Amino acid sequence: MMGQNPFSAGEHTQPMSEINTTPLVDVMLVLLVIFIITAPLLTHAVKIDLPQATSQPLEEKPEVIDLAVDADGKLFWNDREIQAEALSTQMAEAAAKQNQPELQIRADKNTRYQVLAEVLAKAQTAGMKKVGFVSQPQP
Repeated sequence: MMGQNPFSAGEHTQPMSEINTTPLVDVMLVLLVIFIITAPLLTHAVKIDLPQATSQPLEEKPEVIDLAVDADGKLFWNDREIQAEALSTQMAEAAAKQNQPELQIRADKNTRYQVLAEVLAKAQTAGMKKVGFVSQPQP
């Protein structure tokens, strides 16, 4: 015979029942060294003397445009009736402002979807970024 071959069919070897922990210990030691080196860097802070300010921050409340649509399809811009043709112009003027107002749409529950779709399309065309729907919670 040529020598002992552990892969030969004649010999039955027992499976290795021990876990090799050497790679685990190596990884843990590397992580420990990394944490030991980086821990002092995380606690280092630069001491500076900040100036004191006495002014109060300005709280600007964004302008809100209330657009109501009744069951007949009539439009109301901040509680004033407006024609559908003038709505695009009003929205374009509002969208051109530096601090763009929020458009809140209130629609009657019996309003046709077509009317709301046209209003939303006009808002998108005008460049309105903040559009929301107002509803009443269930009692």
